[in-house]
Amino acid sequence: MPGAKTAVAWLASVAPDPESCRQEWERNPLGVALLPAGKAWDVLILPSRLGYPTLDVLSRVLDQPGPVLVDFGDARTGFFVPPGTAARWVGTGVRTAGLGTWIVVPHPGGVSSGGTRWLIPPDGTGTLTDPALLELAMHEAAALAVEDGWG
Repeated sequence: MPGAKTAVAWLASVAPDPESCRQEWERNPLGVALLPAGKAWDVLILPSRLGYPTLDVLSRVLDQPGPVLVDFGDARTGFFVPPGTAARWVGTGVRTAGLGTWIVVPHPGGVSSGGTRWLIPPDGTGTLTDPALLELAMHEAAALAVEDGWG
């Protein structure tokens, strides 16, 4: 995957020991790392019944949304947003991971065998999803869900 090496460097840059993190991923590309949020990115975590439709809306208006994770049997969807977003987020039903929290992050170039996996892997450029645009996409996705009778 082009850009995977750059994506590994970008993700590992927030680790307490970036070189150790990179080495672990090189030894086991299906592995995961526990990385601190709040340095290069925060994560807004939506229930996947809202996360997947929100990603669909975002994908219609953006060429490339920021990285997006899905975890635990597709129960939750995590959108990477600029650092500081978690501290300011006031929406209900959305969990946040910001400064002082850690998240499980799979290798960006591997195919995950379960647990946490990338829906949109990082490209290494530092692209993140604009939280205001994410919020608008969430509102549109929720409105469409209500129209479809499942919200």
